Amino acid sequence: MSKPSDLVQGTLDVLLLKILALEPLHGWAIGLRLKQISGDVLQVSEGSLYPALHKLEQEGWITAEWKSTENNRHAKFYSLTRLGRKVLGRESAHWDRLSSAISQVLGVKEA
Repeated sequence: MSKPSDLVQGTLDVLLLKILALEPLHGWAIGLRLKQISGDVLQVSEGSLYPALHKLEQEGWITAEWKSTENNRHAKFYSLTRLGRKVLGRESAHWDRLSSAISQVLGVKEA
């Protein structure tokens, strides 16, 4: 049985896109925001987060820029591109259909 922190294949990408649609953030802040928004249910390790961000950047869905953080540290800030917004919309609609179908199956009354 899966643990609550396990993510469905490909779900991390859409979660990262959604977080970056809210505002540009650096990696550590992205992980923190995911944890906060999900009520401490979802968290992502650095070993999963940074490869996923790199992949999204390679796809052209996000861009990265080196800036200073609020603590005056140098960090890579990620932001959503126009293409990333389009992908987020498409993937969000797909997730809505999928989660609705799963809820329907799980909601069927047993005989």
